[in-house]
Amino acid sequence: MIEQLHINFLWLQCIGTVFGVTQVLLARKNNVNNYLFGIISVLIGMWIAFHSKLYADMLLYFYYFVMSIYGWLYCKFGKRKTATPITYATRTEHLKAIGIIVSSFILMVYGLSEYTNSDVPYWDATTTAFAWAGMWLMAKRKLENWIYLNISNIIAIPLLLYKELYIYAALTVFLFIVAVSGYLKWRKLIKHEAKPNIGLLDT
Repeated sequence: MIEQLHINFLWLQCIGTVFGVTQVLLARKNNVNNYLFGIISVLIGMWIAFHSKLYADMLLYFYYFVMSIYGWLYCKFGKRKTATPITYATRTEHLKAIGIIVSSFILMVYGLSEYTNSDVPYWDATTTAFAWAGMWLMAKRKLENWIYLNISNIIAIPLLLYKELYIYAALTVFLFIVAVSGYLKWRKLIKHEAKPNIGLLDT
C-alpha cells in the first residue's frame, strides 16, 4: 500500500512537472493557454502538498490557482492596457516586502504548529513567506521580485528533497534557473528603457 502510494506520488510529480514546464514555456511565448496548463499543474501540486503535510505550500498553490483563473479570464475577456514599466524597488517597498515575510511567517508558523500535523512548520512557512513577498513585488513589476522568489526556491529545494519529492525538487531547480534568467532580462529592459531618458538629459 505504501509502495503503491509512493509510485502514485512519482507519477503525479511527473505529470505536474510536465504541465508546469509547459506553462512556463507558453508564458514566455505570451500564449494565453499557459494559464490552463498552470491550473492543472497547481491542482496536482495542492494534492501532493496536502499529503506531504506541506500546508503552507498548499496555501501558496491555492493562490496560484486563483491567480491563474483570473489571468486566463483577464487575457481572454479583459480590456488590454499598457503594461506597467519595470523598475527597481524603493526602500519603502523593500521594507513592505520584509513586512510581508515577517508577518506571514509568524501567522503561518502559528497556524501550522497549532492546527495542523505539519512536521516542518518553520521550514514550510519560510519558503512560502518569501514567495508571497516575491509575488507582491512581481505584481508591482519590480526587478527584485526574482531575488525574493529565488530565496524561496533555494530554501524549498532541500525541503522537497527531505519530503522525498525529488521530481518537484528538480522542477524547483529549473524555476531557479528561470528566475535568474528573468532577473537578467528585466535588468536589461530597465537599462534599455532608461537610455532615451539619458539622451534627453544630455541634450
